[in-house]
Amino acid sequence: MRLTLLGTGTSFGVPQIGCECAVCSSTDPRDRRMRTAALIEWQGATILVDTPPEVRLELLAAGTSRIDAVLFTHEHADHVAGIDDLRIFSVRQRTAIPLFANAATAAFLKASYRYIFDETMTPVPGTSKPRLSLEVIMPDRPFRAAGIDVLPLGFQHGITEVLGFRIGTVAYVTDVKAVPDRAREALRGLEVLVLNALWWRHHPTHQSIPEAIEAAAAIGAKRTILTHLTHETGHAALAAALPPGIEPGYDGMTLEIPV
Repeated sequence: MRLTLLGTGTSFGVPQIGCECAVCSSTDPRDRRMRTAALIEWQGATILVDTPPEVRLELLAAGTSRIDAVLFTHEHADHVAGIDDLRIFSVRQRTAIPLFANAATAAFLKASYRYIFDETMTPVPGTSKPRLSLEVIMPDRPFRAAGIDVLPLGFQHGITEVLGFRIGTVAYVTDVKAVPDRAREALRGLEVLVLNALWWRHHPTHQSIPEAIEAAAAIGAKRTILTHLTHETGHAALAAALPPGIEPGYDGMTLEIPV
């Protein structure tokens, strides 16, 4: 299995607009962080997790030419606003791209991108719109995406329910405030865990780095990669401060994972 972190930044991205801090001014390419998304390639299928505003640039950088399914974590703009960039895949593949989301995210997508999901809104001849099929999924109920078994897990992100996903020995969990015991049990035996860690201090709806370290230790994945990072933590300094087995991710990071 191949896992690619397409983007590893928070909702502001790094560098932040108008900021001249050390991280935003850094020449280390690992400190340039687009909004969070990931790509999972396994058994001939390519699965995208989230469609952030920069997803077109992220997929170009990854050399992606095909998407077989899309998993959505939740409905916030930094995770869905690039949805129209799926259009090229449905046009080239000549089929609808299947999307999977919880009920709240599905409702948001249908309301916010009516031109995509309302079948009465047809493109003007000579133009196109994304062809997407949307399936509602629920936490703890496994489903298949592009022939791949996926286990969705539910987490809280303020008042929003976020879905994390386990596929084989990999799990992708972002924008969560905490990892409850039931989820920790479902995440046992991982080779790689991708987990959000905003910054060192407290945040009301996101895990801090100390909280992510504690959750990672309790889950016990062989390797934990931190994502959804801000301009308060440069890559090199954060890598040096983390315990063994935990490391910061960076845009374009690719891992080959045994399954």
